[in-house]
Amino acid sequence: MTSEQLKDYLLEKATAFNHPSFIEKDPISLPHQFSKLQDIEIIGFWVAMLSWGNRTSIINSGKKLIELMDGSPHDFILNHEEKDRKVFLSFKHRTFQPLDSLYFLEFLQYYYQRNKSLESAFSQFISPQSPNIEAALIGFHSLFFALDTAPQRTRKHIASPARKSTCKRLCMFLRWMVRKDNNGVDFGLWNAIEPAQLMIPFDVHVERIARRLKLINRKQRDWKTVIELTQALKMMHPSDPILFDYALFGIGVLEKDFLL
Repeated sequence: MTSEQLKDYLLEKATAFNHPSFIEKDPISLPHQFSKLQDIEIIGFWVAMLSWGNRTSIINSGKKLIELMDGSPHDFILNHEEKDRKVFLSFKHRTFQPLDSLYFLEFLQYYYQRNKSLESAFSQFISPQSPNIEAALIGFHSLFFALDTAPQRTRKHIASPARKSTCKRLCMFLRWMVRKDNNGVDFGLWNAIEPAQLMIPFDVHVERIARRLKLINRKQRDWKTVIELTQALKMMHPSDPILFDYALFGIGVLEKDFLL
């Protein structure tokens, strides 16, 4: 397969999966229940941080979160009192424990009482000239754990390139918030980060298909591999390389038979 044939193939697959029908069985369906920017951000961020394992269990956990916040995430985050956090003591998702929820609530309340949007928690660390979102992810990690009460155990739930993590969940959340098109899946609500700066959400499905298509050579699963794959995708679509996340993830998860 030539490079042009590969590009055409991936564009075809991306078009097929970047469609409203993708939403229902994906965690992005949860922030799609809301129209208010801050509600979308809060549920989108929290659900993205829970996004490992079975997609059905992720969605079920996200629904529980919305229920615990009385169906109004931003209003709850801004106005809840410490006693209102007790209901989260029963909330667990795999290794995400009540202590983690309590700190998420504390940070989000602290942040939203001082800021209008979660966008600046990332965008303040990069400029339009930055090659990618690496510095934004590192900066956000430091900001998120800046409170004195930050538990050490919760750090494993917010990845950072500084620790060589692939940062799959953060990259996915930023894809949701930054990518802009008319297909109705990604929200495209943030403007201070460019789609060209996004990095591929690198999970086992994306990795498997990318290796079979010879888009990556590096054997490790780390941030440098994310850079390698994103650069390969950027060669085919400089302004919106993460469009191909739909192709790689879609082939890997939704197509039982992967044939070239």
